Amino acid sequence: MTGRLADKVAFITGAARGQGRAHAVRLAREGADIIAVDIAGKLPACVPYDSATPEDLAETVRLVEATGRRIIASANDIRDFDGLREAVDDAVASLGRLDVIVANAGISSPQAWNEITPESFRDVLDVNVTGTWNTVMAGARQIIDGGRGGSIILISSAAGLKMQPFMVHYTASKHAVTGMARAFAAELGRHSIRVNSVHPGPVNTAMGGGDMVAAVTKANEAIPQMAHVLTPFLPEWVAQPEDIADAVCWLASDESRFVTAAAVPVDQGSTQF
Repeated sequence: MTGRLADKVAFITGAARGQGRAHAVRLAREGADIIAVDIAGKLPACVPYDSATPEDLAETVRLVEATGRRIIASANDIRDFDGLREAVDDAVASLGRLDVIVANAGISSPQAWNEITPESFRDVLDVNVTGTWNTVMAGARQIIDGGRGGSIILISSAAGLKMQPFMVHYTASKHAVTGMARAFAAELGRHSIRVNSVHPGPVNTAMGGGDMVAAVTKANEAIPQMAHVLTPFLPEWVAQPEDIADAVCWLASDESRFVTAAAVPVDQGSTQF
């Protein structure tokens, strides 16, 4: 621990496991208190992997508390703006401030273009786009009112820079998140708030493994050459959640204080080919 985020407060969505948990633990180790939100319950029917549980969220709480930092965790659906804003307001009232937002929560659903239903398209866009907007809107005013500036980090995807085969809805949603980060950066900069997007490639999480891998493999059988669209330059094809948390921590810290409206890939070079 180096104290890069000493006494700051970070609001993180999708914090029960995977990347969200890694962000929470990493930022806590650097001195931040954490506001952790996760649905911790059933995800839309189009999602092929298991949902996070209340027990997963409780484990994030345990890991953050083990660093010596405070954490306020709640089960909230990021599609519920009023519930999300209430959770943030209550947590900020208790912790005293807000400095960082990490809009991490999202879903993925591998489906060929002609297998996507109106319901699954709407579900992916509602979570990944509207939910990300809700997250920023629920916390940005708290950062502004603090008068110290801050950092907002939207977790997009390699699919938000290039594309993801067999996921038209996911690709559309993550491109929207990329544009959203730039647009928020333009308007919030006058408050010394930086807004950037992070673009992971494959990551070893529930979204990136198990049934998800099987579903992607099945989809790739339709057009085999599409399997190589996101081939990385580096020998490791899959990152760990902590690798993405390293980039998030840097963007949350003053070390990146002149970085805003940037799309930061953490994708082993896969979007460059």
